[in-house]
Amino acid sequence: MKFVIIGGTGLIGGKLTHLLRTAGHEVVPASPATGVNTVTGEGLPEVLAGAQVVVDVSNSPSFEDAAVLEFFRTSARNLLAAARTAGVSHVVALSVVGADRLPDSGYLRAKVAQEAAITGSGLPFTILRATQFFEFTQAIAQSAVVDGAIHLPPALYQPVAADDVAATLADVAQAAPVGGIVELGGPEPVRMDEHVRRFLAAQEGAEPVQEVTTDPHARYFGTELDDTSLTPGPAARLGAIHFVDWLGKP
Repeated sequence: MKFVIIGGTGLIGGKLTHLLRTAGHEVVPASPATGVNTVTGEGLPEVLAGAQVVVDVSNSPSFEDAAVLEFFRTSARNLLAAARTAGVSHVVALSVVGADRLPDSGYLRAKVAQEAAITGSGLPFTILRATQFFEFTQAIAQSAVVDGAIHLPPALYQPVAADDVAATLADVAQAAPVGGIVELGGPEPVRMDEHVRRFLAAQEGAEPVQEVTTDPHARYFGTELDDTSLTPGPAARLGAIHFVDWLGKP
């Protein structure tokens, strides 16, 4: 089969490309760096020609509310139109667990808009909602700095390794479209403030370790959290890689 990976030169896209090629498929990573731009539509007809499956793991270059909404709306519209013309039989997209529960977050509103375009397209689809990646922990910490301290809520979330995200995407992309949402979380839930403390403490040569202040009202990318905001449901798939093992990876 021919798979086209939109955002195929990024963290998840690169891992997914490797997995699908190892499984014997023709895989084309697509991004602005390869001449494919979903915002302008450049290169989409050419790259999708003959493709059976397209997987969208792209991300907005800006997280500003208006910019990220415009990115996902425009990208989805252009990609879905090109996929329909090319006769693509399965559209797969990566989204975020809890996106529909947190409308105060501009980024998550944009992901919901992307999901709505896919579900309303009439094309066979699968949406994989994943929790936050272990690899995103540093960015979470940096986004939460106020007056020199990291302010994070004690809300539960269930982060997952990027390798597990890529493996699950490979699985659903090679299967029949489910016409709905599949959730993926990490092996265990953890409180966000404690998780970031543990991550920072494990960074070699990180002196001094930046203080993490527990603040129930601290916002996560524009929204307050509770214990249900970012945790997957009981039917979610779970990643195999535990945080302690990921920390030990070179």
